Amino acid sequence: MRKLLYALAASLLLLTSWAQAAGPDLRTDHPERYTVVKGDTLWDISSRFLNNPWYWPEIWHVNPQVANPHLIYPGDLLALVYIDGQARVTKVGSNDVVRLSPSIRSEPIDSPIPAIPLDVIGSFLSDTRIVSVEELEGAPYVLEGEGGRIITGAGDRIYARGEKPAEHVGVFRRSKSFVDPDTGEFLGLEARAIARGAVSAENGEVLTVELTNSNEEVRIADRLLVSEDRRINTTFIPSSPDGDINGEMISVEGGVNNIGQYNVVAINRGEREGLEAGNVLAVYKAGNVVRDPVTNETIKLPDERAGLLMVFQTYEKMSYGVVLQALRPLALGDRVQNP
Repeated sequence: MRKLLYALAASLLLLTSWAQAAGPDLRTDHPERYTVVKGDTLWDISSRFLNNPWYWPEIWHVNPQVANPHLIYPGDLLALVYIDGQARVTKVGSNDVVRLSPSIRSEPIDSPIPAIPLDVIGSFLSDTRIVSVEELEGAPYVLEGEGGRIITGAGDRIYARGEKPAEHVGVFRRSKSFVDPDTGEFLGLEARAIARGAVSAENGEVLTVELTNSNEEVRIADRLLVSEDRRINTTFIPSSPDGDINGEMISVEGGVNNIGQYNVVAINRGEREGLEAGNVLAVYKAGNVVRDPVTNETIKLPDERAGLLMVFQTYEKMSYGVVLQALRPLALGDRVQNP
């Protein structure tokens, strides 16, 4: 009976610990107030208040009595308040007394703070995309530049062959092919953005394109796709995935050996697994395989948590994420799962 009571008490303690871990955990050194400064990100701010910043949506309180309550700007004053006994962070006026009451404030001219540094991920959000092999190989391709030039750039005219995809086009180059390392399933093909332009004339299958901007030289056989002109989403917030995620890092931008903070990585999980922009995942390094000195058996040690990443762009079968925290050098093949 006593053993049963001990087991029940242990189970209750474990359940209580899990419940506490499954919600917002305020830092012991959290500020009571914080003034947002230029260069802050939402991740920075949530990390000031929480040990688990991906629970930010659960403590953020929208105050309808201030301008643009959903957005946070440099100069905004944030305060930790308690509503119905629960800790909440909200935008307040500059009064000494923190209260959820009307206040007069000027509208900041700055842009709202992003979730993570945009200079790290901007090109992925605005241009580079994942496509099928058929989509890229069926797209018009560059024949040459005006005057027979084989390398062109912004301000130049190029000629391409194929069916006109749209008035405004992007020039793309085949990059990485992504395959699931566990199942061998093809996940997608990365089409890297090279330039943008406008179709100025059609002569049968030949298209004349005026290049308006470029980030590297356009070459023969580069492909033309519809220019999506996607708006960069800066308003997604750190969050925990709704379902269980268990994947791995399959590629890193730049092909570096050691992956660290602010490196952009591709993972083999996407929208079909329920991932959304803003979801935070923990990165685990595989535990070493050692030989038991007593029994001579081979034993695999537990995986060790080594970092955090945030998903910022999702596709059906895969996603891009940026590493926000690396406790040690990370590597391709490291596992990603719920934090």
